[in-house]
Amino acid sequence: MDRNSIIGIVLIFLVLVVFSIMNKPSQEQIDAMRIRQDSLQQVEVERARQAQLQQQSETATIDLLPDSVMLANKQRELESQLGVFGTAANGEESFITFENNLVKLTLSNKGGRIYSVELKNYKTYDGRPLVLFDGPKNQFGLNFFAQNRNIQTDQLYFTTQAPGSSMVSGPEVKKGDLGDEKFNEENPGSEQSVSFRLEVQPGTYIEYVYTLKHNSYMVGFDVNMEGMNQLVSSNQTDLNWIWSFDVPRQEKISQYGEDRYTQIYYKFYEDDVDKLSPAKAESKNLTRTKWIGLKQLFFTSTIIADESFPAAQVKSEPYKEDEAFIANFFAGISLPWESNASQNYGMQFYFGPNHFKTLNQYKNDMASQVYLGYSLVRPVNRWLIIPVFNFLRDYMSNMGIIILLLTIFIKVILFPFTYKSYISQAKMRLLKPEMDEINEKFGQDKAMEKQQAIMSLYKKAGVNPMGGCLPMLLQMPILIAMFFFFPTSIELRQESFLWADDLSTYDSIMNLPFKIPFYGDHVSLFTLLMTITTIISTRLNSQATSGATMPGMKTMMYMMPVMFMFILNSYSSGLSYYYFLANVITIGQTYIVRGMVDENKIRAQILQNKKKITTKSKFQQRLEQMAKERGIQSPGKK
Repeated sequence: MDRNSIIGIVLIFLVLVVFSIMNKPSQEQIDAMRIRQDSLQQVEVERARQAQLQQQSETATIDLLPDSVMLANKQRELESQLGVFGTAANGEESFITFENNLVKLTLSNKGGRIYSVELKNYKTYDGRPLVLFDGPKNQFGLNFFAQNRNIQTDQLYFTTQAPGSSMVSGPEVKKGDLGDEKFNEENPGSEQSVSFRLEVQPGTYIEYVYTLKHNSYMVGFDVNMEGMNQLVSSNQTDLNWIWSFDVPRQEKISQYGEDRYTQIYYKFYEDDVDKLSPAKAESKNLTRTKWIGLKQLFFTSTIIADESFPAAQVKSEPYKEDEAFIANFFAGISLPWESNASQNYGMQFYFGPNHFKTLNQYKNDMASQVYLGYSLVRPVNRWLIIPVFNFLRDYMSNMGIIILLLTIFIKVILFPFTYKSYISQAKMRLLKPEMDEINEKFGQDKAMEKQQAIMSLYKKAGVNPMGGCLPMLLQMPILIAMFFFFPTSIELRQESFLWADDLSTYDSIMNLPFKIPFYGDHVSLFTLLMTITTIISTRLNSQATSGATMPGMKTMMYMMPVMFMFILNSYSSGLSYYYFLANVITIGQTYIVRGMVDENKIRAQILQNKKKITTKSKFQQRLEQMAKERGIQSPGKK
């Protein structure tokens, strides 16, 4: 910086200092400014005090207004928000009971909705009334636009006409006490009905009509709309019906219990039945649907269209580790709106058990909600197990005895094949010395020659090496079918036998102070008995065979029962009981057949078969042809 710049900065600084001194206010000016500021502050304080007094005065005035004026102000506010529907937005919730000998519905005038459903002939695992859904959080009603406003009918108050019934006062009524007044069933065969009406103008209303017959789980549900075409937006093509609720637990918590089967089922119109996953949150948009089932393990709440629902959305959200609720179900159904002066939608609800025979009488594949296993084994359950099971139930009530007779019945059917299997095993056992000679002669490096020699021996002796597998092949679909039948069979629910208090879930003779991975925190005696008898049966079966097994196969044969012990420890005790009985009968059959079979006679028959001139099978011919192509001469040829 040069000298001229420094002189310029100093001169500017001096000018500013002189200017500030010359313009400094006097003491009188300072005092005047202070007085003026104090006056302004006092004015602001007075204004605030006056505003507060005015607000208090207005509040006091409102408090002095009569209730009618306050209600009128509130009503005007609701009408501003909801238009003509505002008249129905103010009210007190009341309840009415609507029931027959099987089902008890609690209906609410708020939304005209089904508030709760109780099945009279069933209890929860701990003895409480079995309620499919309950409470104010349930959504049940129509959503649509009218007068440029979003209308939700479940928030509006309906009026009711229920012959022979009266409404029960609302908010203070406790759960379990709702609807002390009920329809008297003077004529059990008659059809009862109750209607809820939301009338917004003379001759303009929405009406819900519920109907119920004696000895039926079906509840008729009709939605009637009169004059609504004057209010519903002209560009609206459908109304949205919302049905949603939290699914309460009904059964004892188990690793393989209620959570695995709580899911939404749906049937496409004149087409197949499908379902959402029970293990994860899932949503799906549907087209032309006949019914939607919000299903638990043993019970279901299903909405059924008279014709079909043109479109719908279903959603399920499982609740993890919730002791009170399993999941939230949601169904949003589109009802076509044609802007007619009168419009009707016909539907039905099924509130009842997942009992195959009961659901099957309602047609439309309703019985598909009873899970009977994969497509391969489902026919076994439907056409064999269930008919026999129902036949036995007509003559006795003890489920333990019914399962015993069912097991005996199945074993008797399979006994001819079991007998042939044992004869085949006996022949294979008698051929073991010659089999050992063949194995020693050819060793591991001549697998083709060894196979040809073995097949030639089987052919000469008249032995079918696959004969011992036939009973297992026939029995396997039945074993798998039972695996799905017992855990989902409502007939076993809360049925006790011996130490098991509920054959539909696990039996426990000991509760462990810790949890074993994959096993659980309890000990199932039926599962232990099944495991022990399976090992014994496996041992007897291995003794009856020739002993020519693949490396490690014997170890695997004994590991399988232990693996199933871990799996079935938390499964249905009825299933473990059935497997235990099947093993005991199999062990008994083995000893009985051994006493019936004369091995000397079989040995003589084998020797006689060897003397016969036999033709080579096509399989053996192919083996020899393959050997020739490799430059190997077949055994016995020069």
